[in-house]
Amino acid sequence: MNALTRYNLTNQKIRYSFINVLTGSDLSSRRLALMEAKSTHEGPVVWLTGCVHGEEVGGIAIIQEIFKKLKKEPLISGAVYAFPLMNPMGFEMGSRGIGVSSDDLNRSFPGNSKGSLAERIADKIFTTIMSTHPTLVLDLHNDWTQSIPYTLIDPYPGAEHKEAYEKVKAYAEQTGFVVINEQEEADDKDDLKRTLSGSLLLKNIPAITLELGEAYIVNEQNVEEGVKAIWNILMKLGMVNPTEQKMDYSIPAELQGKILHYSHQPVSSASGIIRFKVKPGQLVKKDQPIAKIYNVFGRLEQTLAAEHDGIVLGHADSSVALPGEPIVSFGFL
Repeated sequence: MNALTRYNLTNQKIRYSFINVLTGSDLSSRRLALMEAKSTHEGPVVWLTGCVHGEEVGGIAIIQEIFKKLKKEPLISGAVYAFPLMNPMGFEMGSRGIGVSSDDLNRSFPGNSKGSLAERIADKIFTTIMSTHPTLVLDLHNDWTQSIPYTLIDPYPGAEHKEAYEKVKAYAEQTGFVVINEQEEADDKDDLKRTLSGSLLLKNIPAITLELGEAYIVNEQNVEEGVKAIWNILMKLGMVNPTEQKMDYSIPAELQGKILHYSHQPVSSASGIIRFKVKPGQLVKKDQPIAKIYNVFGRLEQTLAAEHDGIVLGHADSSVALPGEPIVSFGFL
């Protein structure tokens, strides 16, 4: 580990450093940036992780802003660690994968020190996080361009991990966002093992995913909302002094305190141009039209309707419809 910068503040130390992950063919060293803020008083340990997918850049800026805020409002207990850029090669190439390979880093956890390149990077990340005995891990992602922020929790991992899962649900509610469960129960533990949050949960470490708006660019509104969500959790854990925060995003009253399920059904069955009939954040009723697909002559080929009552999380970045492609994503009761 190579130290880069240290800041010594009253009752808090901030340190920036690097962890070596691999050596290139030209003998250059590829590294992961590591950020640490530690109070002199013991307390919870929270990890922030960003850019596991190279095009999902918003988490980097959110983590930077959290550490700027900690310099002004230091921790009163505990520690915050961060990997702001877990996938530097994918980031440089604007690629979801790790750039030199098509491997998905967030399908390579908990990693393998002798495995594929993605598995080796995942192993470095995972073992570093586990060595700090974390209280909670917040993994920051980005979604479609037109989407609302939401908190994603993993499927129920089984009775042996129930205590950690109950903590996940409690922390998720503190973010102030709509809480979405991808599915009620894990069909296959291998599905959980491959992601960072799922792998941590199977080690009884609470971990949640924050989906914070569009990929590829830094959207300042998304950054602001992400910082507030994370600060809410730090306040709840007693790690920072409580302050009154007003979330710009408000959950509809009928969805407050509820865990919704995720769906991107129905998908397109026709080719053509999509004209969306709903917007992110809009409540919809079952059978309500959500999009229409027209052919090149303007003839209606398909009308897609909501399969459940729920809230629109986001819609596709493109109005090009292809058979089998998701059009709109929902959270539903």
